[in-house]
Amino acid sequence: MLVLDSSALFSMEQLPDEDFVCPPGVVDELRRHRDGRLDLWGDLLRISDCTAASVKTVEAAAKKSGDAGRLSPVDVTVLALALDVGGTILSDDYSIQNVAAILGIDYKGVGMASIKKVEKWNYKCVGCGKWFKEKSSECPICGSAMKGFRR
Repeated sequence: MLVLDSSALFSMEQLPDEDFVCPPGVVDELRRHRDGRLDLWGDLLRISDCTAASVKTVEAAAKKSGDAGRLSPVDVTVLALALDVGGTILSDDYSIQNVAAILGIDYKGVGMASIKKVEKWNYKCVGCGKWFKEKSSECPICGSAMKGFRR
């Protein structure tokens, strides 16, 4: 079973011949970007929700690796759905691939090469220079922007 994320669908010219599924948020992203393929694929897309337990598992892994601030809520559901169905994720999103590798979920790139190794992230304030394990929109100390760095 293949689990498709938005980047996979944006990169594909046709749907895969294998069994596939995507979470509802992926279809919502296609609609939001007015992707014309949605008009062609709409009824062919297999859509399924993920379990809350799998979402918690993904969130915990993403927090541990520093990817939590890099994943959208839809990205989390893609990963959680892959856990639920035991599927392979098709995605060009490196943070999705990174968390998939940590969780033992198979993944493949579509339009870009896949990651070669798991990365862990820390975040540094560009103002005061303090390091943090979790990403936030601004430094809690000085209010400056945060920048991600691989450990």
